[in-house]
Amino acid sequence: MDGEGEGEGASAPPGAAALLYLPDGSALPLPLEPPPGPTAAELLRRLQGALRLPPAAGDAFALWLGSELLEVQLKPRHRPLRLVRHWPELLLRFSLGSPAAIAQDEPCLQLRRNVFFPKSRELELQEEELLRLLYEEAREQLQGGRYPVDPPEAAELGGLSCRLRLGPFEPGRHTELSLRPLLGELLPPGPPARWGALFRRAREPGPSQRLLEAFARAPGPEAPPAGLYRDFLRRCHALPGYGCAFFPGAIERPSGGLLGRGGLRPVSVAVGLEGVTIIDPRQKHVLLSLTYPELCWELVGAVGQDEDPAGQDGDPTEPPQLWLEFDGDHEGAPVNRLLRVFSPQAELMSALIECCIELGGGTTPQEEQAPPPEGQDPPSAGASVTPPGPSGARGAPLRRQKSVTEPRLQRLSTIDYVREGQELRRVKPPRRSASFFSRGGAGGGSYSPVVGGTGGAGAGPEQG
Repeated sequence: MDGEGEGEGASAPPGAAALLYLPDGSALPLPLEPPPGPTAAELLRRLQGALRLPPAAGDAFALWLGSELLEVQLKPRHRPLRLVRHWPELLLRFSLGSPAAIAQDEPCLQLRRNVFFPKSRELELQEEELLRLLYEEAREQLQGGRYPVDPPEAAELGGLSCRLRLGPFEPGRHTELSLRPLLGELLPPGPPARWGALFRRAREPGPSQRLLEAFARAPGPEAPPAGLYRDFLRRCHALPGYGCAFFPGAIERPSGGLLGRGGLRPVSVAVGLEGVTIIDPRQKHVLLSLTYPELCWELVGAVGQDEDPAGQDGDPTEPPQLWLEFDGDHEGAPVNRLLRVFSPQAELMSALIECCIELGGGTTPQEEQAPPPEGQDPPSAGASVTPPGPSGARGAPLRRQKSVTEPRLQRLSTIDYVREGQELRRVKPPRRSASFFSRGGAGGGSYSPVVGGTGGAGAGPEQG
């Protein structure tokens, strides 16, 4: 993203300032200098001084440029003022926005959690102001519906938010009626209701009752705010996507059913230090969750990609694809599965995956590794390991998931294949030969056995 031309453009007017938005919604004006302006690292140091934040803030937080069309965590060397000037060019490359939307889009400079900050270090922080800022961002992301969360856990998180906002619980003062106006601010939005769920919910406690009960269980007056912030963050650590960067994308829908419709399913791809998670943003549940030792990946169709120039594999106007390969089963037999994620930001996903693995995301802490069976070597980083099926056992019949955080592999349209000697054989022929972008070839049926699985963990494409 670094451009050339240090002195390009007109100088900023005297006294001009940029608004840097904090996680709690407030904005801090920072003086602007003539182009190219200060680097992200310099602005972050100025912010630490203005807010009197401890040195740990430089590791826990980073500067982001974001809008409805694109979100980018800035590297320390990036110059925000220069990137703002080139924002339309970035949108043309990494978004599907219309020309009118791109022309009107304006990014905001934000202070947000650093994707590369480990969760373990987050819980070691002692400074209340740092914990508060992390809490505010986590709550904002939760309320925005980015983290899939089950209603009981959402109520517990809402109860902690009530405790921080309203003080200790008082039975005579805090009631369902008093909390009802705050439900939209304290509980994240749930998935769209279905008819069957409506009848089940009629027999279950309502949101206000669950929130009141969780509020009553929250720590009392003796609990310091720092401890409450840490408890909230600890609960968020278990939510899929926490601490990740999110990218829009789409995957193929399984064809079949009464109408036999396929098509594209919009998804949100969360990439972080621990792995990759595919989330259905509408239904707000997890479709697939893989740690780095469980997957191999490949970037396909990126413009200017080494050994894969535009037009070699098909139409250069087709969005790039991030191919995820993992182990699975088909009718009880082990197979390799390939999931294709279509996204103009596939190149950004691949670069972030590679960076996370270089920082140690491809290895699991020794104390968390399960011992391998006797006589079998443990898997190395980047090797595929077989995740359990939706029911927790290979070959078992599918069942309805009780948690939104449980992967729904049966809702994925993957290319399944097995190895026969030196060849790869498709387990099941495709039902369609055309892709969802109105072209044959790399769409519904053409799969090259020499491509699948070649981008193992740690072997991603070179990124600038």
